[in-house]
Amino acid sequence: MSTASLILSIIVVVAAVFLICTVLLQSGKNSGVASSIGGGSDTFLSKNKNSTWDAKLANITKWVAFAFMFLVLLLSLVK
Repeated sequence: MSTASLILSIIVVVAAVFLICTVLLQSGKNSGVASSIGGGSDTFLSKNKNSTWDAKLANITKWVAFAFMFLVLLLSLVK
């Protein structure tokens, strides 16, 4: 195993763990339905705050997934 493939393998593992963490941090799509049954959390500020955090996490997840796919393809070319 060459040094380049070893370094790329370590970066792929780190990217995979980061991708898993960003996916797990996102709230589910049905979280609004569950909270609306309980009531009280349908204020404008809570919806706006939640959507910006979820939007940032979704954007981070897309970029990390793209980087992960690119790194895996690059690793397959190096080996």
